[in-house]
Amino acid sequence: MNKSELIDAIATQADLSKAAAGRALDAAVEAVTAELKKGGTVTLIGFGTFSTGKRAARTGRNPRTGATLKIKAAKVPKFKPGKALKDAVN
Repeated sequence: MNKSELIDAIATQADLSKAAAGRALDAAVEAVTAELKKGGTVTLIGFGTFSTGKRAARTGRNPRTGATLKIKAAKVPKFKPGKALKDAVN
């Protein structure tokens, strides 16, 4: 499912226009992104929790040349599914 298919599904289930559903989806994604940027977490009971984690600096290899290179430390987004989502998938 891509973004436009998700917008169609939201519009159908929530009885909204596609434009309104698109704006709602964009607003939700922006809100989650803004909270993760601040280092917070977003918990949707039953669905899951979005959070950030730290990835340590490490060394890697260029697969083409075999040269060693340094990879910087980074903050990475994480998602932990909730029980209801896990149960729905299984």
